[in-house]
Amino acid sequence: MVFCVNDGAVMTAWQKDQGADDSLLTFYGDPSGALTKALGMVLDHPGPQGKGLFGRTKRFAAIVKNGVVKALEISERPDDPAGDDYPESSCAPSMLEHLSKLAKSEL
Repeated sequence: MVFCVNDGAVMTAWQKDQGADDSLLTFYGDPSGALTKALGMVLDHPGPQGKGLFGRTKRFAAIVKNGVVKALEISERPDDPAGDDYPESSCAPSMLEHLSKLAKSEL
């Protein structure tokens, strides 16, 4: 699942642009930011907000099973609050490493 604070039409176009139409991924919009707020993932640092980015979602990845978070990575640093320069912790290789460390019973 991929989501961000945006509308469904934008997310559908992004999914198509990424070649993910026929994949296991589904892109969802969170236009009001309700999910982002509920997860505590609002990007509210003054740096991005100073560029007009209000109510955006932090760059993060999670492994969740039956509502239980098994792994969580947030790509943010004091000098890179949006994770634009250092997104590695929330990218696929990092999350695959987490999966490899989890016992099969945990998945």
